[in-house]
Amino acid sequence: MKKRTGLYPRVRVEGGGRGVVSQSGAALLVETARKAGLDVALSAALAPWRKERALHDPGKILLDVALAVALGGDCLADVAMLRAEPAVFGPVASDPTVSRLVDTLAAAGPKALTAIRRARAEVRERVWRLAREAAPDAGGEVIVDIDGVLVLAHSEKEHAAKTWKKTFGHHPLFAFVDHGRDGSGEPVAGLLRPGNAGSNTAADHIEAARLALAQLPNKYRRGRRALIRTDSGGGTHKFLNWLTARGRWLSYSVGMTITDAIHAAVLLIPASAWTPAVEPGAEVRDGAWVAELAGDVLKGWPKGMRLIVRKERPHPGAQLRFTDADGMRLTCFATNTTHAPIAQLELRHRQRARAEDRIRAARDTGLRNLPLHDAAQNQIWLEIVQLALDLLAWMPMLALTGPARRWEPKRLRLRLFSAAAQLVTASRRRVLRLARQWPWTDVIAGAFERLQALPNPG
Repeated sequence: MKKRTGLYPRVRVEGGGRGVVSQSGAALLVETARKAGLDVALSAALAPWRKERALHDPGKILLDVALAVALGGDCLADVAMLRAEPAVFGPVASDPTVSRLVDTLAAAGPKALTAIRRARAEVRERVWRLAREAAPDAGGEVIVDIDGVLVLAHSEKEHAAKTWKKTFGHHPLFAFVDHGRDGSGEPVAGLLRPGNAGSNTAADHIEAARLALAQLPNKYRRGRRALIRTDSGGGTHKFLNWLTARGRWLSYSVGMTITDAIHAAVLLIPASAWTPAVEPGAEVRDGAWVAELAGDVLKGWPKGMRLIVRKERPHPGAQLRFTDADGMRLTCFATNTTHAPIAQLELRHRQRARAEDRIRAARDTGLRNLPLHDAAQNQIWLEIVQLALDLLAWMPMLALTGPARRWEPKRLRLRLFSAAAQLVTASRRRVLRLARQWPWTDVIAGAFERLQALPNPG
């Protein structure tokens, strides 16, 4: 009788291996940063904070931390995974040097934040030009989604407070550029706020929108070529007045709270005025209808605003709210777009739900918790998180095709970045030879070829 030894083969593990590179797929992120010019831009932006005769460049230090976060790290010390692979990532600063730089940038306050953001905006414009048809502005319009994120804290960090969900932590406000159905999205604003910050604070929405617009190419910073989408937290007079101010005139699609006046107006809508809602493929959405409100409910709001309401059969088990009517779940949003049917406008607003995917990706990329104590330090951490998310959005946009363009950070790490490779030197060039049996070797190699084919920064 043959003795069973288990379902997996037995192996012996020991150290001392040579010529093997872990996380070799991360070379895709490094090449993305190089082709985009992000390394050079950050180096130039942070030059004022480089000490004389310093060994490490502040721009590279910050980019190294962002790369570590993109690979799954959640604290400054995780930059050690890059330090272990100098053949791929070059010389990496020590943990104390990284911490000192974060402290220095935090002490510099808005000046350092402005420098980092200006570098990101400069590189973003170049990346969009390189991406061509895959860029989020290929259709002539940029869509920016603004949404809040709850980040829990497990210690008394600065500005941590009780949140509206009765948890404890912070309530940052983020903005993401939507890449549409065939892509992901990239962050363009991250505003650190206390845990007790309101969901509908107009001043915070204005600041987030201002930061987001500053990240876009000049032609999208005003006019109807930029669409701002929010949930009902953005449905305030002050925010809409800011969006429609003279000289700005941005497009918007903003959720609205169902007030008593709106609820009463919905009850007066005749059955013939309801239009079936639609899905992205233009097919009818089962059990959902839309209608446009007019009259007194628009008084006091910006000129040209349209108020569109949707009624939908609730999902099984869902509880109706007192603002719902006739067994139907009611939602409402405002927009100033006039050239499209209301069913298409409602679909466009419903697609704001993709912002929840962007938030999930951010949580998986350094936003699960804020690792530092001071608020100024954690604001720098938010900038690092955004740099990591930028790389995770730009690399697929420039190098991946088909369904792989929609892979979220967890899948990118599992399938691409975690691949091991052998480092060899051939004809005085260092070459990473990926494992032949790895299922996604061809995807990695093809993506790297596309990146290398791109022109180098001027």
